[in-house]
Amino acid sequence: MATTRADLLYRRAARRNKAFWEKSSVSYERTHARALKKYGGMAWGFWRVPERRLRLLGDVRGKKILELGCGAARWSLALSRMRAIAVGIDTSWMQLRHALRVLGKDRARVSLFRASAETLPFKDGTFDIAFCDFGALTFADPERAIPEASRVLRPGGRLVFAQSSPIRFLFEVETGETISSKLQRDYFSLGWLRFPETTERALTYSGWIHLFRESGLVVEDLLETRPGPSDRSSYLNPREERWARRWPLECLWSLRKGSSSPPSHAASPAHPESRRRRRELEPTTRQGGQY
Repeated sequence: MATTRADLLYRRAARRNKAFWEKSSVSYERTHARALKKYGGMAWGFWRVPERRLRLLGDVRGKKILELGCGAARWSLALSRMRAIAVGIDTSWMQLRHALRVLGKDRARVSLFRASAETLPFKDGTFDIAFCDFGALTFADPERAIPEASRVLRPGGRLVFAQSSPIRFLFEVETGETISSKLQRDYFSLGWLRFPETTERALTYSGWIHLFRESGLVVEDLLETRPGPSDRSSYLNPREERWARRWPLECLWSLRKGSSSPPSHAASPAHPESRRRRRELEPTTRQGGQY
């Protein structure tokens, strides 16, 4: 089968993003570790809103939970201590090294795998919950990663993730990786955006909704965080913080997998942004034992 332009864009983005994390993992951990440790490691988004306030994951006891892009695995470690069966994946060896350091003597509590969100090394219906706090789903191709997340969820399972809002991408400056006060692009031209060090794919709100529907997922909730006057983020400069008090910087999606297969749209063609594309599975090296 011929390689399409979409395939090439995806592969280039995947290589570039992986290289970024291998290079920047140490500095990222040094800069943000303090914020990431807040609330026992269980907090969401730029503003570190605690899970105990939002309760997006619900009761996790006895649940099989997959963290997509686990980084240093603070979330997964905290969940394991709440008697969840926690599994983390990341494409970066450096990030997984941080995870092993953070886990320390609790290493056996969390299973770690080196894998991408687009090609998960798990059987269908393995997990009760999959989640991502600005992890793999930020840098993956959503048209490949969302169907994969749905595939590994059992019927009735939940997908919860924090992601940049489409509105943010309208103002994001590609050449400087900062947020402008002026529109940078048309809403309907959102797609692959090449920033100085990473490449991300932005969808419209309707693009996300169509993709969820095609993947057999139902939206239960959507939160758009708005920080208070005194809130600060280690990820933003003061001007960006002021911007985020006027416009939604991030979305927290809460989805549930239906009890039946994804609906067929043969009589109604899918939105162009959310057509399922054929995925080419690649061998995955595992870290942290079998699951």
